[in-house]
Amino acid sequence: MASTSSPSSSTSASSSQVWNHDVYLSFRGEDTRYNFVDHLHAALQQRGICTYIDIESLPHGAPIAKTLLKAIQESRIVVVVFSENYADSSFCLNELEHIMECKKERDQIVMPIYYHVDPLVVRKQKGTYEEAFAKHEFQLNDKLESWRKALEEVSSLPGWVLNKDLYR
Repeated sequence: MASTSSPSSSTSASSSQVWNHDVYLSFRGEDTRYNFVDHLHAALQQRGICTYIDIESLPHGAPIAKTLLKAIQESRIVVVVFSENYADSSFCLNELEHIMECKKERDQIVMPIYYHVDPLVVRKQKGTYEEAFAKHEFQLNDKLESWRKALEEVSSLPGWVLNKDLYR
């Protein structure tokens, strides 16, 4: 299930496209669903921004649903909320890989938000990201390189850092 507002259309620099969503929110549900992402989603909707958010928890290791792939492709902007345990989820990493492919192919805007995680941890896959990749190495070795590349690409884009140390 997903929550959406009314569709919009936008013109891409390379071609004219109809976008069914202004924004697609990508995040690790366990880390941010019931706090930051809920607030972000509500704020976007209050401003009339058509936002797609997956509101169902998916089983661990589940493949990306076709409806989510389609929603990503039909969104003008994708906001990726990186959290400390984002890389633990192969689902999130597969979704990110698809997002970065769509960015290249469809001229989408991708905006990273670093929620209580340092952008360098994401870019260099250090700390909890390094630990997650070590776990994935035993199960999904064939995906590691494409996930690393997607993380490096997205973390080189301009974004926002929301650090828990700022709120003390």
